[in-house]
Amino acid sequence: MMGRKESRPLTSVQGSTTLIASDAVVTGDISFSGNLDVEGRVVGSITSAEGKESMLRVMEGGHVEGSIHVPSAMVNGAVKGDIHSAERLELSDKAEVDGDVYYNLIEMAVGCKVNGGLRHVSARVEDLAVQREKRAAEEGQ
Repeated sequence: MMGRKESRPLTSVQGSTTLIASDAVVTGDISFSGNLDVEGRVVGSITSAEGKESMLRVMEGGHVEGSIHVPSAMVNGAVKGDIHSAERLELSDKAEVDGDVYYNLIEMAVGCKVNGGLRHVSARVEDLAVQREKRAAEEGQ
């Protein structure tokens, strides 16, 4: 279509990847940096570590019962709680969200379900640039 840019899929960020396997149930709040892949079930909130680059993926068959606060996320499973994404959120075709979604950039595939409100929250570009510069300086040390 004219004027429409092709989106690129969300990819992993640098750093370690934590996997919650399909037969695992984690009860309690999770704070992480790097990548977190949820194939199992999390009962509690998920938050990325302050100032760290982080990516959450709720895979098909994965379930989260609690709020999510991350820079970037890809959801293709079920979330029962609010999602707060400061940078980019991708809702794939099998995504089912029962809660409000707060996003800066969002991509929604045909077939995803959101039972709640969609609220655009613009991340200040200057803040994001400063965070990236800090990360680059830390990695260079």
